[in-house]
Amino acid sequence: MQKVSKLIGLLGMVVLSSLAFALPEDRNQPIHVSADQASLNEATGVSVYSGNVEIKQGSMILKGSRVELHRDNQGSIARIVSSGNPAEFQQQSVASQPVTRAYGNQMDYRIPTQLITITGNAQVQQANDRFTGQRIVYNMDKSIVDAFGSEQPGGQRVEMIIQPRSNN
Repeated sequence: MQKVSKLIGLLGMVVLSSLAFALPEDRNQPIHVSADQASLNEATGVSVYSGNVEIKQGSMILKGSRVELHRDNQGSIARIVSSGNPAEFQQQSVASQPVTRAYGNQMDYRIPTQLITITGNAQVQQANDRFTGQRIVYNMDKSIVDAFGSEQPGGQRVEMIIQPRSNN
């Protein structure tokens, strides 16, 4: 079982590694937010966007039916929670690599700890490689992936599809 866990972690790192780094120019790009509604609470530091929410910054695109942005005491965004049917995230790490896409019923991105938790039909895809589970937790700083199947009998299991690489 420990060998299977290590294999899942290793393969997951390959599939998910591009989430850790965006194109270098992304962080210098403006952030564009569009939604049907927005509620900004300066006292709590929480902004809630609802209805076809789309957030773009360079190659990064985040979509959901409801997105919360939580600011810390310094005014920086510390947490992003997106829900939808599904919530979607995509980003390109290197111009020569395909875009990485993530889907799930909910995504919780803790920016200071670099943890992304995708829950409910979680899926990460890069080109034709796919990694699925009921819940996927990715620590971007440590390149550690933990995937979990459903705790319900007969529920969703962790699954990976890794395409063969050509030796060109």
